[in-house]
Amino acid sequence: MPRLTLVVGLVVAVALLAATLAAGRRPLRRLRALRRAPVGVHPAAPPRLPAGPGDAATDGARPRRRPDAIRVASGLGGVAVVVVVGGWPGVVAALPTTLLLDRLLRRIEPPAVRNRRLREAADLPLAADLLAAAMRAGAPVDRSVLAVAGALDGPLADRLARVGRLLRLGGGPEEAWAPLAAVPGADRLTAAVLRSANSGAALAGALTRLADDLRADRATAAEAAARRAGVLIVLPLGLCFLPAFILAGLVPVIVAVLGDVL
Repeated sequence: MPRLTLVVGLVVAVALLAATLAAGRRPLRRLRALRRAPVGVHPAAPPRLPAGPGDAATDGARPRRRPDAIRVASGLGGVAVVVVVGGWPGVVAALPTTLLLDRLLRRIEPPAVRNRRLREAADLPLAADLLAAAMRAGAPVDRSVLAVAGALDGPLADRLARVGRLLRLGGGPEEAWAPLAAVPGADRLTAAVLRSANSGAALAGALTRLADDLRADRATAAEAAARRAGVLIVLPLGLCFLPAFILAGLVPVIVAVLGDVL
C-alpha cells in the first residue's frame, strides 16, 4: 500500500508539473513574438480594438490549452483518491477532490502572465514621464501616446498603442484608456486623464507627479519585501535550531538528572 501511494503521488506530481508547463509555454511564445513584431501589431492574429476592461486583449491573453491540462491534473487527483481510499468512500471523496483541485489550479497565475504584469508595472513610471515630456513639447494626447508606445519596448507599449489608436479614432477617455485597466498602478494614470478631460487642467504636471509617486511606491514595496524576506528566513533557521538545541542541550541534562534520581 505505501508503494502504491508513492506511485500515485508521483503520477499526480507529474500531472501538476505538466499543467504548469502547459500554462507557461504558449504565453512565453506569444510574448517573444510580440517583442519581435512592430508595436501595436499582433503577429498571430489581426489587431482588434478592445471593448473594455474585461476584454481578453486587455486582461492579458490566457492560454487556451490551460483549462484542459488543469482538468487532466484534477482528474488524476480524483483517481489517486479512489486508489488510495478504495471502495465507495474513495469514489465519494474523488468528486469533491477533483472539483477542489480544479478550482485551486485555476487560481495559479501562469509565469508568463506574472512576468508580463511585473514588466508593465515597472515600465509605467517611465511611460508617464515620456507622456508628460511629449505633452510639454506641444503634441496632442493621441500623438503623445503613440510616440511613447513607439519608444517603449515591451507589453506596455502594445497597450499604449491601442490607447493611441482609440484616441485617434475619436473614442472617449474611459473607453480609450481601458486597455491599461489590467496594469498595476495604471488606475491612477487613468484617473488623472479623466480629471484633465473633465476639468481642462494640464495633464503633464499630473503625469510627472504620478511617475514620482509610482517610483516611490515601488521603492517602498521593494523595501517591505526585503524586510519580509528577512523575517521568513528566520523561520527555517528556527525550525532547524530548535530541535538541535533540544537534543544537544536539554536531553543530556534530563537524562543525567533522571539517572541520578533513579
